Amino acid sequence: MHTVSQHDESIQGKPTVLPSTGMGIGKKVYIESYGCQMNFSDSEIVASILHNNGCQTTADLQEADVIFVNTCSVRENAELRVRQRFTEFKSLKKHKPHLIVGVLGCMAERLKDKFLEEEKLVDLVVGPDSYRKLPDLLMSVEDGKKGIEVLLSLEETYADISPVRLSGNGITAFISITRGCDNMCTFCVVPFTRGRERSRNPETIIEEAKDLYQQGYKEIMLLGQNINSYLWYGGGPKKEFKHLSEEEKTQSVNFASLLNRVAMISPQMRIRYTTSNPQDMTDEVLEIMASHPNICRYIHLPVQSGNTNVLQRMNRGYSREAYLNRIAAIRRYMPDCAISTDIISGFCGETEEEHADTISLMRQVGFDYAYMFKYSERPNTMAQRKFADDVLEDVKGRRLQQIIDLQNKLSLESNQRDIGKTFEVLVEGVSKKDENELYGRNSQNKVFVFPKQNLIPGDYVWVKALDCTSATIKGEIVNVEAHV
Repeated sequence: MHTVSQHDESIQGKPTVLPSTGMGIGKKVYIESYGCQMNFSDSEIVASILHNNGCQTTADLQEADVIFVNTCSVRENAELRVRQRFTEFKSLKKHKPHLIVGVLGCMAERLKDKFLEEEKLVDLVVGPDSYRKLPDLLMSVEDGKKGIEVLLSLEETYADISPVRLSGNGITAFISITRGCDNMCTFCVVPFTRGRERSRNPETIIEEAKDLYQQGYKEIMLLGQNINSYLWYGGGPKKEFKHLSEEEKTQSVNFASLLNRVAMISPQMRIRYTTSNPQDMTDEVLEIMASHPNICRYIHLPVQSGNTNVLQRMNRGYSREAYLNRIAAIRRYMPDCAISTDIISGFCGETEEEHADTISLMRQVGFDYAYMFKYSERPNTMAQRKFADDVLEDVKGRRLQQIIDLQNKLSLESNQRDIGKTFEVLVEGVSKKDENELYGRNSQNKVFVFPKQNLIPGDYVWVKALDCTSATIKGEIVNVEAHV
């Protein structure tokens, strides 16, 4: 995967080690998370469940009694990296025979038998809907049994669990509002590894967001595999609105309504969300976004391909024209909104003409940044069963490089248009390149670097853009407004 943005490293499939929380007594648990932000949110749920059962997390691998790896199956490269880690942990067990190694998340559901029986890499396999059973499964492993639970649920949302916040900066927190996905894109394993889509009770979401604000968090990221299709009417698998009873319709809450309520908790708390499916991005959501300055002017809207025939083979549920219609609507409601996307090069049967349509759509939209991939066939998906992975690897690579080169140009042009403008930036931390500088993001999710002065993470500051690369904007402070 390639990106020209400066988003959370979780998107890029890098491991995040949860820091020590000093919680409880008993076993020390080390957790690594790979893949999407949903996995990092799930790791916080896991930490909470273990905390409530007398465990504590540790950032020191050597002192761990239990190692959990929260895994991703979306891309082949992510699986390869995780497999390498399990091989390293297997070597560690030779010197520490009582060490328990477990796999969590998407790979757990997909590769349970291979991990446990064929390769004997792990002692414990737990799918994303079974984290409540972790304490009992750990006890089973201690008794000499293999622990496995990967059944997918139609109801589990972990709504009653208060996550242990382990994202690191104390400024941004994740709130999962949906789990699973019903879209069945032909290239995607998510419906098979995370199950049917179900929405969480809105009251629990509001309470969690209020609690985070009271704790001092300045930004909330609402998470869902297809967040715009959020619909609460009392629980259970998602139904279309037209299929609800009259009572369910009266009591229902859609994403626009939920977003409005979260934004109203405080105008001083920023709200972001991801990920949107173009077919579910309604004008109602855009109206709500435009009416609340604290809802960030940023939308991640995956397109995957700029050609309608490819989109049909992908079962994306929209055409090129429909996607461009949603882009036009976003800019009609919020001209200053930044837009990012996902693009796959070399999907099954993709011709040069179809690839050219992706290039032309990128130019037409002018994405601010993008996540860009070569297609990698995932086992048991509809694409594997129905289509031949017939685009040669060197052709995929060439097309991907064209996409990357164009997006680098578009990202640079986007940042150059901001030179001379002033933006409110939320300070997130010290620059990795210069300890005398801080970094943070504006509403459009662009990364700014600027002099430290007397600011601390969590402050808001007005920064004037002076210079830029395709990924970062260099600025100077023109005014400080610390929001309390």
